Amino acid sequence: LHRLGESVSKKRGKTKKVKRKVKPDEAPVQEMDQAEGEETEKKSVSGPCFPPTFSVSEIKNKQRRHAMFLKLKEEKRKQKLELKKKKKKERKALGDQAPPKEVPKTIENQRIYDETTVNPEDEEVAFDEGTDEFSAYFSRLTNPKVLITTSDRPRGRTVRFCEQLATVIPHAHVYYRRGLALKRVIPQCVSRGFTYVMVINEDRKVPNGLVLCHLPDGPTAHFKVSNVRLRKEMKRRGKDPTEHVPEVILNNFSTRLGHSIGRLFAALFPHDPQFVGRQVATFHNQRDFIFFRFHRYIFKNEKKVGIQELGPRFTLKLRSLQKGTFDSKFGEYEWVHKRHEMDSSRRKFHL
Repeated sequence: LHRLGESVSKKRGKTKKVKRKVKPDEAPVQEMDQAEGEETEKKSVSGPCFPPTFSVSEIKNKQRRHAMFLKLKEEKRKQKLELKKKKKKERKALGDQAPPKEVPKTIENQRIYDETTVNPEDEEVAFDEGTDEFSAYFSRLTNPKVLITTSDRPRGRTVRFCEQLATVIPHAHVYYRRGLALKRVIPQCVSRGFTYVMVINEDRKVPNGLVLCHLPDGPTAHFKVSNVRLRKEMKRRGKDPTEHVPEVILNNFSTRLGHSIGRLFAALFPHDPQFVGRQVATFHNQRDFIFFRFHRYIFKNEKKVGIQELGPRFTLKLRSLQKGTFDSKFGEYEWVHKRHEMDSSRRKFHL
């Protein structure tokens, strides 16, 4: 038995893996296989080949469909980039004889013409503006005095927003509602000489609405408020604003409705800005969204001027314009935003 164990162990020790010798004829075959594999990899990287009638929506598997969609999107992007480079080379080769560049289509330049667009030299518009509710302000007969209040039980963010608005608008006073109805607030404001009531509404501790009522005869505008950024939330902001009266810039309020809203904002601020303060409040209308920004000029030298944002910033969207002071039941509305209009279009704007 001992001898048998020794012989078995010797046999096990002798067993080795036999390496297969590669013949010289087989080497080119392997190289060709590798070359074919590389070609297929290159083809797969360059982009998938599909029949002309292929549609990604035909793929039933959601993950494969998404992956295929991303591949097709990347392929289209590369084709677009190559075409752009080719056109650039052609323009460079032609030099002065190159055709003029095509104007890109944007929502602004494709806007549907509005019949109510105001001509600055129109006598009818000038007469209407001379006899409207803001004529006393623009004739310098009244000075603005604004009351800023909130909805019932405001949270900290809404309170801070009101306080920062009061530093932007001169002669503005912040008062808390304490459960008082707005219809009872307005007569008290008129008796105390206020020209505006501004109500900031909130939802889930975030400001989401603004009611701006011009006193004593209206109109009243209701706005949706979004993208509110307070001063502490802004990067690279300047120091807190001073008490100087800022300039007011109103951009792109071109229709009759836009003129009314622009005059509503203009009458919030006193007549003569104090240029020493170098502060400017901007209401910029773009696609019926009104962007508010508050900046300070910084004069670097005699030729270069920079701007520094002071805050706060927010975006307004007009929901309704009502004649007279606030009256939710029996008020007469000049304009109401309709979400599902039959003639609604992305290229139709109202302001």
